Amino acid sequence: MAPHAITPPPAAHSIPATPITVLTSSRAVISGRLTEATIIVSNVTGKVTAVFHSILPARDFPIGTTYIDYSPHILLPGLVDAHVHLNEPGRTEWEGFYTGTRAAAFGGVTTVVDMPLNAIPPTTTVENFHTKLEAAQGKCWVDVGFYGGIIPGNSGDLKDLVKAGVRGFKGFLIDTVKHNDIELALRELKDCETTLMFHAEMIPPITDSVGDDVQSARPPMAPSGPLTHYSTFLDSRPPAFETYAVAEILSLAHLAPDLQLHIVHLSAMEAIPLLREARAKGIKITAETCFHYLSLAAERIKKGDTRHKCCPPIREQSNQDALWDELLQDREDGVIKTVVSDHSPCTPDIKLLPAHLAPAKESKRKPGHKQDCESCETSDAEHEGPEEKGDFFSAWGGISSVGLGLPILWTEGTKRYEKFSIEDVVRWCCKNTAEQVGLEKSKGDLAVGFDADIVVFDDAAEFIVEPSTMLFRNKVSPYENKTLKGVVRETWLRGQRIFSRADGFGKAGPRGRLLLEPRVKAMN
Repeated sequence: MAPHAITPPPAAHSIPATPITVLTSSRAVISGRLTEATIIVSNVTGKVTAVFHSILPARDFPIGTTYIDYSPHILLPGLVDAHVHLNEPGRTEWEGFYTGTRAAAFGGVTTVVDMPLNAIPPTTTVENFHTKLEAAQGKCWVDVGFYGGIIPGNSGDLKDLVKAGVRGFKGFLIDTVKHNDIELALRELKDCETTLMFHAEMIPPITDSVGDDVQSARPPMAPSGPLTHYSTFLDSRPPAFETYAVAEILSLAHLAPDLQLHIVHLSAMEAIPLLREARAKGIKITAETCFHYLSLAAERIKKGDTRHKCCPPIREQSNQDALWDELLQDREDGVIKTVVSDHSPCTPDIKLLPAHLAPAKESKRKPGHKQDCESCETSDAEHEGPEEKGDFFSAWGGISSVGLGLPILWTEGTKRYEKFSIEDVVRWCCKNTAEQVGLEKSKGDLAVGFDADIVVFDDAAEFIVEPSTMLFRNKVSPYENKTLKGVVRETWLRGQRIFSRADGFGKAGPRGRLLLEPRVKAMN
């Protein structure tokens, strides 16, 4: 059933005739609960000014008021994707502000938070941050926040980055940040209103894994099989990598007891008991997982399909099941609070895709760059090594999915659980992600005083993932040709419709803002 507009909505660039817009539906998620709703939006401020838990008729409003009844589609708060690699400047051919945020809007994401270390220069100093902000001006279709990076030697820059408006910090434990760097960051940020996040992988002192150092001989470092077999790659990054890193972080948490800690892209179920025990002891630590860990399984990845490479790796089906079990515990007190895309794209050539999986036109970027997911973000050096097509070790690691997360999660959840709840999705992808980055007073809910970031979601419709529905720059994703359930019909940003599945994007162009206001509250 198509939405019924009593008064046609104005074009995104037109001047409203009345001071309010009224959106209503028989189903809307309001303050975490599915209900009938009428939402009043100020055309001046772009904020929600009133919410009624019923459908008010058009006659209750002044003549000329834009009034749209979207029944039976669901009105959701705009999603907050708190883990996106936009890469601009320096690697804009991988992804940029314009293409990445446009893809986000297509999928109902109205806020993204940009990761700090893929761009050149990385967001590790205030000067570099200003370069990033300059590159973003006028290009963002949705609102964008930013993280700062933790690298050796930049602890003295962290407080200045907080003052400049970063929403948190991220460091890598597998290749860049060591014990002393963690300690320095904790001490420097212990009194700051921010979140310290970690890519939690470390090679344990004794391991039979090849890790980042693929060798053809000398056990125990030899790979377990052909480098084009996903099982070989999975063997090289066992769950012990994640549990060892989590244990290292927890061992230092006492240095900053009031600082919110967070594990990004958790993949190994074995880390969950460690985090649960730490939270029970009062340590402020949470975790996120990703759409790909909840929907893709190692057993189904075919030979050479490097579209599936990411770090930590996609694990077995049993591991995926355990992540879902823990995620649903968030209704009580689970440790996984948020679900994000970790959209980490690159040009097709450095994915080393076999011919039958490669897009028709590939980038000219020279292959051979050190290819281990995000752990090489601060370096652009060339490295010798195998470059066989389909080689999971030499291919760049990262899953492209920004703007696909809502239907991915809805598809998988409704397959698994007869009564899977859209309220759960809103909690993981809107409310909790907004809180994680200090935006809980303006994003993640449809409530009075919040930005009118609204998604019109058709939960029954389906679509096929193909180039026309992958709006990110490079059309390389493991979701290609999959059928997903759930279609975003419209996306509104601060009271303005920026995307319609029927009509495309607003003629006014990008309207997104850069979110630089100081944080006022850390996630609990």
